[in-house]
Amino acid sequence: MKLKKIVSKVLAFVILLNAVLFFSYETVEAEDYWPGGIDVVADSAIIMEQETGTILYSKNADAVHFPASITKIMTALIVLENCQLDEIVHFSPEAVYGTELGSSSIARDVDEEMTVEQTLYGMMLESANECAYALGEHVAGDIPTFVDMMNKKAKELGAKNTHFNNTNGLPDDDHYTSAYDMALIARAAYSIPKFAEIVGTKNYTIPPTNKHADPTPLNNHHQMLHFYKSNKYIYEPCLGGKTGYTVIAGATLVTYAKKDGMTLICVVMKDNVKDQYLDTTNLFEYCFNNFSKYTVADFASISETDTDVTGILSENSELIKIDKSGIIVIPKTASVLDVTSSVVPYSDENDKSIVGQLKYTYADRNVGEANLIFTNAEVESYPFDNLPVEQGGSGKEYIQIDYPKIGIALAIILVLVLIALYIRSKSSEILLFRHRYKSKHAKPAKTNMTIIRDNGKRRRRRK
Repeated sequence: MKLKKIVSKVLAFVILLNAVLFFSYETVEAEDYWPGGIDVVADSAIIMEQETGTILYSKNADAVHFPASITKIMTALIVLENCQLDEIVHFSPEAVYGTELGSSSIARDVDEEMTVEQTLYGMMLESANECAYALGEHVAGDIPTFVDMMNKKAKELGAKNTHFNNTNGLPDDDHYTSAYDMALIARAAYSIPKFAEIVGTKNYTIPPTNKHADPTPLNNHHQMLHFYKSNKYIYEPCLGGKTGYTVIAGATLVTYAKKDGMTLICVVMKDNVKDQYLDTTNLFEYCFNNFSKYTVADFASISETDTDVTGILSENSELIKIDKSGIIVIPKTASVLDVTSSVVPYSDENDKSIVGQLKYTYADRNVGEANLIFTNAEVESYPFDNLPVEQGGSGKEYIQIDYPKIGIALAIILVLVLIALYIRSKSSEILLFRHRYKSKHAKPAKTNMTIIRDNGKRRRRRK
């Protein structure tokens, strides 16, 4: 039996063991305090931790709103997943004249050409609508096809209340999203290094093009990152983001910030222009002050005698290892020992070494995860921890399972079963043949009459 198959069986056993241990371990009630948050002016708001997706704060996060230009985060995500930065973008008449007159623009001309990278900077820093249109045409050939790609990606990311109908966010009754969905999209986009670089850039200059002899300077409109119209909103931990505004949408804002090693995403929707930066800053400060980030490696450093928070998988297992770079985010008032974990199946097409995941929860909230990694080690058995009571376990002994030997035994049993089935089938064939032979050559049945020969004549005599 291949070791990979053994791992799958081990993982299935561990998942079953989770349910059993739920009843066998003594339950310890924790306070499970979760900070209540603060009030904001925005109709909807959310704070999500970038690495784990843990939601630290939410207000009407699933309410549907018009996104305005934060739509361009999804546009950039699709472009970066499907293009090389040095590809040439051609500005069609539809791209130049097909957007609302007076909306955000960097005044591109028909048949102008720029690279994908330059066009992305124009779209994300200056919120240029013609750049968003041109990028959609470049990737998909036409806007409806590109919009289909946007909606498909939104569903893949888990968006529940989103439907896009254009690439730039201009008002449209069929173009809407929620703070929660935008946080998912913003998180996915920020995982692309080039996107993070672009939205964190304060100034950029597009060199001369075939239609513009002079360079085109760009300024990031996000006032928490860069002096644009005022410097009173500058926020030191800010990493960048995207602004948005229309009369019907109000102010919409997506912001990234990092402090004490923790990166947060804030989305506010249907806000006031004067309050969007204050709401965002206050939410960041509240979450940075009330939450901490830990790696799985930090768990072991708390105490040499503390049990592994998984409660199931041993750190010394040679077959499956816990990825120590896994992250959890919990309130500062909580301890990592208050976190519970469960093993769940997981499949990553890009990394076949991941055989499962540990999902960490606290106060009935998902607070992080860690991958279970197949080590390719040559081992005789898979060891489960036999945790003593003083280390937080039940003190019960668990069987050490020798999977290779079990596999050999099962193989032998299988061979014996096959041989038995073969012999049985042959025996059935022999019996069937004998039955048919006897039926064909059977003698006439005896009666109470006998045949007597008399001078060459035959006559019957009854007995």
